[in-house]
Amino acid sequence: MTSTHHPSIPSAALTRPARLRPGARVAVVAPSGPVLDERLDTGLDILRGWDLDPVVMPHVRARHREFGYLAGDDEGRARDLQEAWCDPGIDAVLCARGGYGAQRMVDLLDWTALRAAGPKVFVGYSDVTVLHEAFAVRMGLSTLYGPMVSAATFLKDDATQRHLRTTLFEPEAAMVIGSGTARPLVPGRARGTTLGGCLALLASDLATPFARTSARGGLLLIEDVGEDDYRIDRLLTQLLRSGWLDGVTGVALGSWEKCGPYERVRAVLYERLAVLGVPVVEHLGFGHCAPSLTMPLGVPALLDADAGTLTLEVPALA
Repeated sequence: MTSTHHPSIPSAALTRPARLRPGARVAVVAPSGPVLDERLDTGLDILRGWDLDPVVMPHVRARHREFGYLAGDDEGRARDLQEAWCDPGIDAVLCARGGYGAQRMVDLLDWTALRAAGPKVFVGYSDVTVLHEAFAVRMGLSTLYGPMVSAATFLKDDATQRHLRTTLFEPEAAMVIGSGTARPLVPGRARGTTLGGCLALLASDLATPFARTSARGGLLLIEDVGEDDYRIDRLLTQLLRSGWLDGVTGVALGSWEKCGPYERVRAVLYERLAVLGVPVVEHLGFGHCAPSLTMPLGVPALLDADAGTLTLEVPALA
């Protein structure tokens, strides 16, 4: 399979950026919600402890003058990501937190310039799903759905830190991804190219400019936070009705924190996903949970629902 940024061929294996080396400079951006200074400072200390050199972009500590749920204005958040990516001295771009706002800035980016700057490591989850999709479709780039620099889980959970660090520096040691809680919702094994992220953001991305037109051939990784069972039903139904899920080869489910009693959520997930006729594994341990595993997107992999594992066919980073 070849690399592409055309939305009609989204499930091809994508270009993998290079792994990080000690001393690498990594930019921290805030494409969505505002960041708490003390959390950011703690996260930066963790990165320095990994022998990384974090560079905090100018608008990371900003707050929108009117909408307090945004880290500064859309143009500033976009400029930070643009400048970090186009700086040849930066090896990776790490998101500070999620929240809301990536949708507002993603189309302000100069994707021609980003492609010309070449592949880099990009890490984030939750609202950052919008950017993962954009990097896949518009640049043909594999990214990491993983913990963010000022997220509480990253700051407090050793296993979350270890898995991200291993993926960044020694990706060949993180090719089998699983958790002790994982179990089959629908048994079976399937191969495909990983894609996905936060369910609500995948649904909200439908029919937007350059959006992925189909998940065909993909192993879908989904999770969410703060969505009631009927809202999860609505989001999955939208993906089903649109045809976006046609041809998905398997589904891996992460966390469903603050979504109500899990037995109710589980019933919805089973009823909506079993109709696909593909393996589905639950509790794989990524997203808004602790520990939170780092999930490579755009990488060919084998999903074994019975074993509760996702095995990458190549390391997440080159």
